[in-house]
Amino acid sequence: MKKSIYVRDIKAGEKIADFFFVTEKNLAYSQKGSPYLNLRLKDKTGEMDGKVWDNVAELDKAFRKGDFVFLQGRSLQYKNVMQLSVLSARRAEGGEIEAAEFFPVAEEDPELMFRELESFAAAVATPALRELLRSFLADGEFAGLLKRAPAAKGFHHVYIGGLLEHTLSVVRVLDRLRGHYKGLNHDLVITGGILHDIGKIHEYSYDGLIDYTDEGRLIGHIVMGVEMVNRRIADLPDFPAQLAMELRHILLSHHGVLEFGSPKRPKTLEALLVHYVDDLDAKINAMQTFVAGSGNEDSDWTPYHRLLERYLYKGKNTGQREETA
Repeated sequence: MKKSIYVRDIKAGEKIADFFFVTEKNLAYSQKGSPYLNLRLKDKTGEMDGKVWDNVAELDKAFRKGDFVFLQGRSLQYKNVMQLSVLSARRAEGGEIEAAEFFPVAEEDPELMFRELESFAAAVATPALRELLRSFLADGEFAGLLKRAPAAKGFHHVYIGGLLEHTLSVVRVLDRLRGHYKGLNHDLVITGGILHDIGKIHEYSYDGLIDYTDEGRLIGHIVMGVEMVNRRIADLPDFPAQLAMELRHILLSHHGVLEFGSPKRPKTLEALLVHYVDDLDAKINAMQTFVAGSGNEDSDWTPYHRLLERYLYKGKNTGQREETA
């Protein structure tokens, strides 16, 4: 059943009766001791808060976090943020839901993106690096996961195919910088760009709600990615030890600083470049996505972005600014 209204289109004061995916559900108490439910509701266009003030005990039993639910209520704006005051709720029944209505996907075709990534890999002139990339991209299981995986759980490219989109975007930018800085090993830069986030295909589960796997929480994609590269290199005869070490360093340092999870900080030109382009692409996507989903057309500013720790300026005539640019 197709949804009749999406999160990004909801305006204050509307009666809402539609399906949503529940990403968070918590029981809380007001200052007077009255129970209420805090909800986080999602579809493919974004997320919004939900509140249950009445019949709390009954509705608390009606659905759980991770359920598709049919909600009835009224939308309102509270502290510049849209929320849904829920009056009734029930779990969706079989056949009522089309998953594509609730989980966003990358705008570009994953097959086309993957073929473009293959073309970048094929253009790598260093035989050892080219063969390493071929061993990954020619692996059907690896390719299938790369085409579906998100790039993150909550910051950037948080959608099916997001990891491939992010990886390709990083490689496109790295390729455009060819020749701009002297002393760089371009083949190593491109290889690092393609492989820097490969551990994310196992860091997240993404058949429903995007979340961490046990391995993702306990080990993380940086170490997992290095382990994946090590296993592939071990199967390639005479892979240069120095080249392997410098490639592993790119993966280990691509988050840039220790407090962001990097076991090492960038200590080579190639690692430094991959780190900054990776960081740039992630933050650009995060800002674009947040601005696009911020709603509230009466304000030139978004709500506070918790991870970026700032309000974002939407501009007074964003559409004309983009057209001019």
